[in-house]
Amino acid sequence: MIVRRSLRRRQVIPFFGKLERCLVGMEACGTSHFWARELEALGHEVRLMPPAYVKPYVKRGKTDAGDAEAIAEAVSRPTMRFVPAKSPEQQSVLALHRTRDLLVRQRTQLVNMIRAQLAEFGIVLAKGVHHALKLVDRLLEGVVPDIPVLACKIVIALAEQIRALQVRIATFEEDMKTWFLGNELAKRLATIPGIGFITASALAASVTDPHRFGSARQFAASLGLTPKADSSGGRERMGRISKMGDRYLRRLLVSGMTSQLQSARRRPEAHPWVTGLLASKPDKLVAVAMANKADRQDAGAEARQGGLGPQAGRGHAPHVARRQRVSLERRGLGRHPLSSAGGTKD
Repeated sequence: MIVRRSLRRRQVIPFFGKLERCLVGMEACGTSHFWARELEALGHEVRLMPPAYVKPYVKRGKTDAGDAEAIAEAVSRPTMRFVPAKSPEQQSVLALHRTRDLLVRQRTQLVNMIRAQLAEFGIVLAKGVHHALKLVDRLLEGVVPDIPVLACKIVIALAEQIRALQVRIATFEEDMKTWFLGNELAKRLATIPGIGFITASALAASVTDPHRFGSARQFAASLGLTPKADSSGGRERMGRISKMGDRYLRRLLVSGMTSQLQSARRRPEAHPWVTGLLASKPDKLVAVAMANKADRQDAGAEARQGGLGPQAGRGHAPHVARRQRVSLERRGLGRHPLSSAGGTKD
């Protein structure tokens, strides 16, 4: 230990500006990407780590000094996984995504409030946000339901909020589409069925350094779309998906693939792999398997862009896939749809 001291925000840059070039370890948290860029500009090597991977190195108690000691220990581990620092442009695009997602959730809350208020007076709206938006248009045009005046006033106030949110959401989506059209990787990702400009732009902005993924399966595993292993004594057990990593990206992929199920049902001959899964598996499980496969195709697009390692775009290594298949067949489950999601094309 060379020096042990606490720094305030205004003291960080002057302190590191006087140090010789060194390795700086930080937890990947709020403002960490900004500080990583600032310290790298001073010539230091900065490594960001997920807080969950640093936690095991905390000896006892929760103190700032204990956390700093744990970070110093974790950053020196040869098998530690690091988080690449994002550029200001990537953070701006992701801020756009997070803000749009927040507004969509607020719109859903307002729609549910209108639905609940009208249900109290015997008016039941059909499922789907488009039915609620049609009602909003009618309310703002002066077509009011047969309910008390005070209740009608409340519903119209909620409808005005929904209309304002719709305008803001549309504006953000136009900004998102403009960035998407100017990014070659995002346009390449959008060629995968089930991935639109929203998902493609989010993926392109989130994956900073694709070199850290040795294979397409690792890319899918980073988003929690692969089965969680629970193996012991040489016996492999593959459970549900791990749900690790970026929840927002995983939700976008699964939602996009859920919509693709309709296309597979309309044209089963064009999607034999999906059709085969639908014959024996629940729709949601098939959608997750399709998201896993799309994620591996994303890795292939990254590899063609000059990104992933030599195994990029491939599924399991043959011996790993064989062990999983044998383990599942012994349990009478056949091939696991998530394990084989990247190995067969539609």
